Amino acid sequence: MNGVMAFAPQLALSNDGLAPDAHHILEQIQQNSFWFRSRNRLLQDMVRLYFGQAEALLEIGCGTGYVLSALAEVLPQARIVGSEIYANGLDYAAKRLKGRAELFQMDALAIPYIGEFDLIAACDVLEHIEDDKQVLGEMFRALRPGGGLLLTVPQHPALWSQSDEVAHHKRRYRRDELAEKVRHAGFNIIRDTSFVSALLPALMLQRLTHGQGKDYDASAEFSVPAWLDRLLEVPMEVDRLLIKLGMSLPAGGSRLVLARRSC
Repeated sequence: MNGVMAFAPQLALSNDGLAPDAHHILEQIQQNSFWFRSRNRLLQDMVRLYFGQAEALLEIGCGTGYVLSALAEVLPQARIVGSEIYANGLDYAAKRLKGRAELFQMDALAIPYIGEFDLIAACDVLEHIEDDKQVLGEMFRALRPGGGLLLTVPQHPALWSQSDEVAHHKRRYRRDELAEKVRHAGFNIIRDTSFVSALLPALMLQRLTHGQGKDYDASAEFSVPAWLDRLLEVPMEVDRLLIKLGMSLPAGGSRLVLARRSC
């Protein structure tokens, strides 16, 4: 489809995990959003610290390629592979990666590889999938023994709002839920921490007030004045530096889990 291999073409144009126009919107806001920029830097830190020798990376749900291009920067030696359930996201990813990555359309519930990768990343993807346990099992199967897992998800069910509804989320994770599911799939946890911690009070206020309205505009929270965007980036960077120094933050809007497949 559109020049890429499609393993689940019946889901490539419409499914219950994401709005069909989501990648068009994300492409317009990611680079200009403090949240996306800071998350990318955090992911790069974690890959450098724990998976810097990876020779083959798969990102599940690579969307527009925004995260995948950041991970490719810190893994110059690696084979870079990106998958996405929506074929339209891969058009943006192909332009951003400029031939650096192999790209294909895929359902994460049926990964077409066994023992292929040293690192699999799924960044704010699992919350879109009803059967996240099956996806974790598929990731385990697709990793080589000792291979790494890099996951981020939204956290705290009490923060559920119209933002989650619009994004087609199936859940926000309880504090220990993701790590429990990762262990159950056969992985050993390396790091388990919250992030978006310093901004949690502001996030709670926004989600529990404005975020409950039926007229909620999900893209508006990423379309703030440039000066405010830069100001909000500061507490995100504090979180990132604390995590890089080895701290695990107890609460935050998102969760980061790193793990390795048992041999």
